[in-house]
Amino acid sequence: MRTIRTHASRPRPLTLISTGVLALAVAGCTDPTIEDTSADPGASTSGTTGAEDVIVASASDPDTFNPVLGYARWGDGKVSEGLVALTDDLTVEPLLADAPPEVSEDGLTYTVGLQQDVLFHDGTELDAQDVVATYQAAVDPENASPVAADLTAMEQVEAVDEHTVRFTLEAPQSSFVTAMVLGIVPAETVRDLDAETAPPGTGPYRMESYRPGERLVLEANEDYWGEQPQVQRATFVFVDDDASRAARVASGEVDAAILPTQALDRFESDPDWEVVRRDTADFRALVMPESDPVAGDPAIRRALHTGIDRQALVDGALAGAGRPAYGPIPPEAPEYSEVVETGTDVAGAEDLLDEAGWVVGDDGVRSKDGRRAAFVLMFPAGDTLRQNVALEVQAQADALGIEVETEGLSWEAIEPRMSEDAVVYGSGNPYNADLSTYPLFHSSRAFQGFDNPGGYDSAEMDAALEAGRAAQDDDARVQAYADVQEQLAQDLPWVFLAYVEHDYVIRADTWSGYDVPLVEPHEHGLQGGPWWNLQAWTGGAR
Repeated sequence: MRTIRTHASRPRPLTLISTGVLALAVAGCTDPTIEDTSADPGASTSGTTGAEDVIVASASDPDTFNPVLGYARWGDGKVSEGLVALTDDLTVEPLLADAPPEVSEDGLTYTVGLQQDVLFHDGTELDAQDVVATYQAAVDPENASPVAADLTAMEQVEAVDEHTVRFTLEAPQSSFVTAMVLGIVPAETVRDLDAETAPPGTGPYRMESYRPGERLVLEANEDYWGEQPQVQRATFVFVDDDASRAARVASGEVDAAILPTQALDRFESDPDWEVVRRDTADFRALVMPESDPVAGDPAIRRALHTGIDRQALVDGALAGAGRPAYGPIPPEAPEYSEVVETGTDVAGAEDLLDEAGWVVGDDGVRSKDGRRAAFVLMFPAGDTLRQNVALEVQAQADALGIEVETEGLSWEAIEPRMSEDAVVYGSGNPYNADLSTYPLFHSSRAFQGFDNPGGYDSAEMDAALEAGRAAQDDDARVQAYADVQEQLAQDLPWVFLAYVEHDYVIRADTWSGYDVPLVEPHEHGLQGGPWWNLQAWTGGAR
């Protein structure tokens, strides 16, 4: 068998220009809950070797199937489609739009023509009112949609005619086109925000059946306006236990699966299986709440930032399947700045704590003014990887005299406590610096769901983020995000640890077309993995 290994590469700079010619970028994900909400279906499923069918074992089902509520936030919904679509080279191309958007000289108006004769799964025809209704619902505060963070500059969306939409912005937003991956739903159903029901989409697949926590079955849309997919039926079984997914692969019950690195050895030398390893911008970080007297202390944060050995964490907690991370913008991005980087300096970290008055006690734990250097670090109980990260941080912090109490909880229990207790957080995307920073660190997003969960508030950071969002040329954007990263390096509201590699296995010599150089974002359930471009697969050995 062969192992497919995709490597991160520095994307070419993206420039936003006016009236008909537009370089496009694509949105990322900031929801850290994606991986950890499923239950083991406990039911056997027979695998298939037919090229028209595929059975995939995924770690979890999505929190929602509604694009307005954040489903497939960067566009690959399979059931739903946006005005533009993600490509594997970190750009986007028109999809439901019939051409790249026309942008006014001042960057405040985007005019989009729509493909004609496109049908939703319920048989209604796509028109401009559907686009208007979808975007209006996404920014409606009553819906509390995570997508709203990507649309903060949008002042108005209106139908120019039946097949033309105009967006008007309050201020230029360099990343606005990335918001156009938002899946469009019919105006008549847009207010039906049932998270477990997929509203009618225009995509190549429709939902045949769904049992929460068990399985999702997609069938090809026979009325699809584009090219009919060769894979006619896809079954996703949701198995949260790593060992159970590996066992299902080994028994032939499924055709593909996401697996932890530790489970890949048995498949590396098996000619029936192909291992796919993908580099990512999917980071793990410690969100350090501003209100906590220990986790919010600048000396504690800086000591962890400089005292944690990130490579040792990668080698241990991630079994080598990752790389050190120092900030939210991955090194491949043109906006990346080395100012966030640091070497491991345990002695220097100890000196920082000493100078700040954190004195080592008889039990090895530091204290200051009668307060122990101790804080709680939460992680989702069903996520083995984040548990391993939490335990590694606990061990390394202990050597510095900082006591970390790890606590595995459900996301329902974690969310209301993020303003008070630290959490192992996951997010990241390789597509756009604005959408990988603004929702996480702008003060206006504090405590908005999983945006800015620690309540970080910095006027200097807000100004830098706003400058990056408004930048209309490459140089201005790069400078703005250099300022963003400089501010992060000074304030250290979070301690970034590692980018996590995503690993998969797939039945060998059955499908072609999934071997693409895709650097993956955080989410990798139904939207990531070799099945990212399921509709483009073809059958037969390569």
